[in-house]
Amino acid sequence: MSTDQDETTAQDEREPRVGPTPEGDPEFRPYHHPAAGWGAAKSVTNFLVREGALVDGPRAIMRMNHENTGFDCPGCAWPDDTKGLHLDICENGIKHVTWEMTRKRVGREFFAAHSVTELAGWSDYDLENEGRLTEPMVYDAESDHYVPISWKEAFALVGRTLRGLDDPNRATFYTSGRLGNEATFLYQLMARELGTNNLPDCSNMCHEASGRALQASLGTGKGTVDLQDWETADALFIFGVNAASNAPRMLTALAEAHDRGAQIVHVNPLVEAAATRTIVPHDFTDMALFKTTKTSTLNLQPRIGGDMALVRGMAKAILEQSSTDPKALDREFVERHTSGFEEYRALCEATPWEELERQSGLSRDDILKAARVYGEADRSIVSWCLGITQHEHGVDTVREIVNLLLLRGNLGREGAGPSPVRGHSNVQGNRTCGIDHRPGEEFLDRLAEVCGIDPPRAHGKDTVNSIKAMHDGDIKVFVGMGGNFALAAPDTPYTYAALRNCELTVQVSTKLNRSHIVHGRQALILPCLGRTEKDHQRKGIQSTSVEDSMSMVHLSIGMKKPASPHLLSEPAIIAGMARAALPDSATPWEWYVEDYDRIRDTMARALDGFEDFNRRVRLPLGFRIKQPARELVFLTPSGRAEFSSAELPDVVPAAGTLALGTMRSHDQWNTTIYSDDDRYRGIKNCRTLVFMNRADMRERGIADMGPVDITSTAKDGSERYLKGYLAVPYDIPRGCAAGYMPEMNVLCALGDYSTQSDQPIMKHVKVTIAPAS
Repeated sequence: MSTDQDETTAQDEREPRVGPTPEGDPEFRPYHHPAAGWGAAKSVTNFLVREGALVDGPRAIMRMNHENTGFDCPGCAWPDDTKGLHLDICENGIKHVTWEMTRKRVGREFFAAHSVTELAGWSDYDLENEGRLTEPMVYDAESDHYVPISWKEAFALVGRTLRGLDDPNRATFYTSGRLGNEATFLYQLMARELGTNNLPDCSNMCHEASGRALQASLGTGKGTVDLQDWETADALFIFGVNAASNAPRMLTALAEAHDRGAQIVHVNPLVEAAATRTIVPHDFTDMALFKTTKTSTLNLQPRIGGDMALVRGMAKAILEQSSTDPKALDREFVERHTSGFEEYRALCEATPWEELERQSGLSRDDILKAARVYGEADRSIVSWCLGITQHEHGVDTVREIVNLLLLRGNLGREGAGPSPVRGHSNVQGNRTCGIDHRPGEEFLDRLAEVCGIDPPRAHGKDTVNSIKAMHDGDIKVFVGMGGNFALAAPDTPYTYAALRNCELTVQVSTKLNRSHIVHGRQALILPCLGRTEKDHQRKGIQSTSVEDSMSMVHLSIGMKKPASPHLLSEPAIIAGMARAALPDSATPWEWYVEDYDRIRDTMARALDGFEDFNRRVRLPLGFRIKQPARELVFLTPSGRAEFSSAELPDVVPAAGTLALGTMRSHDQWNTTIYSDDDRYRGIKNCRTLVFMNRADMRERGIADMGPVDITSTAKDGSERYLKGYLAVPYDIPRGCAAGYMPEMNVLCALGDYSTQSDQPIMKHVKVTIAPAS
């Protein structure tokens, strides 16, 4: 996919910075302290002081993640502790909640004082830092300002525009992971009643590979383990995730696993803070005594993209051992429950150790260390995140992980199985409740029967293809339900141009962000309630449900007075748009919004696994959606778990090039930036940087913290640039580099997506880096 040069060049002086104005010169000092603990406590305290939330913040902390009486953290999707902790919280979760609960407000006076052209020059931090949106706004092209609009008029504009399309597929309906299950169900119902399956979501950019791989291997698009399995596993393998920032409450599980003698293997090109040691904040004794607990027993640093070769090497070692050790391979499990084993065994035998070493970037000895841990453990869990999925071969790699688990029967029993780490609260619930551009026939049949609609059967467009269609003029309307699409998507200038080419962009949001500034010819900002706020409807205060990354569904109830009396809930906004776009619809949109139990009753009939929804969701800890593969029921064509036999990809960078992966800093949640610091990586006052191996820097004549220019080359040969970034010497394999999103999203061409999952290849961008010209 080629683009005009002026759209693909660079984030340069024309683009505003993402984070706040630095408070000093850039600094780099390697971090040697434990994760969480007093460092997190100090950071949270400073944040609460800065945000003026010394009263509301602690109140929220005491209600966050409390089953059936509190609200679910709007941050990560890590499960709530099964032991009912009073402080099942983390640094990032507290910051995320406090950021939402700010006393600052963005109303009509703000928009009257600032044109969109002026706001386009503000940093993304400054935009969000203005506070909570308070009333619906519409863009006025003549004055270049957003101006107030009533909810009735806003819905009428949406409805009029959607009804005026010559094809419902000229609209696309994006979802971020924050949306609750009830709103999710209504959202997909609206889109499908309109006649489109254009339902892109953040999973298209994150865990699409996981879902497709697990579906192909096991017949389910989810992991099979729960938190109790984490508490009983003998070995935990953590691939491609910086848990200390992305799922901080995992640190508790890792510390407890180490205390009981489990083996913990972290696999990541960077040895992150979560892979060293921690002080768990809610363990007051450890905090008082500064007592640290290790969170790993082995750290392996493969090259970027080399994980599949490592896992293939572990499998090869297990199979070689099985020739002399009958316990190395669970032959009974393989024979009774799997298909394709002999082909996979032959493939492993035919793969030379030299090639496994070259592709993984690890020595044979290191691979064998991991294989020994796996082979000696009776029960093993393999967990992974975006470091595995955001590659061309992401689906093959996840399937290779499943292959490894099948060899020793690590499925269908306690303490064993695959465990993808979803990074955003309820992103998994979105998919479960119907946000899927490739819906199955069985789901559509039940939706048609229960809801009385005729849903479209053709597949819709995902994130990448929606952007391309907007850019080409084939999609005219973009509706964003939460998130910050303009910054989260790849190929930033191309995505900007795509949004600006729309007739109408609609953003349902809590705070001002870049997606309100980069808009269509007509644009609406529709402010909604936050997860922390009370949702008053005709039948009283409502609760919503969410699904965590281990398939537990539970209720979330806001505690705080809404930021403005003019805010609507997400279900109410969706119902308002739906009624305006579908005036003759038989769907009882308004009736649903009066009482969310009514939505759940319909979901119970339409969604597999949600039977008796209203009763079960009110049980302590909620309920777990059934996972057939956990019961060794495989909904695959063969009725068995399927071994895959994919060839190893060549991930070794060509001479002179590097493989660059994008990631979040610690003081960041998705596209929300709290500061220019990254405590766990030793960075202060800088985000425009690239982490490099010191030998790679020396070879290129790059000084420590010296300015560099970064050039990426797309599949189609086009180039993209970042100039004047600082090179930070770091413990990362040769041939690899890393830097922050969203700044580096500009380097990933929209056409550089996986042919297996359609995910942007954000973790394997081909770049050259040279001293700044």
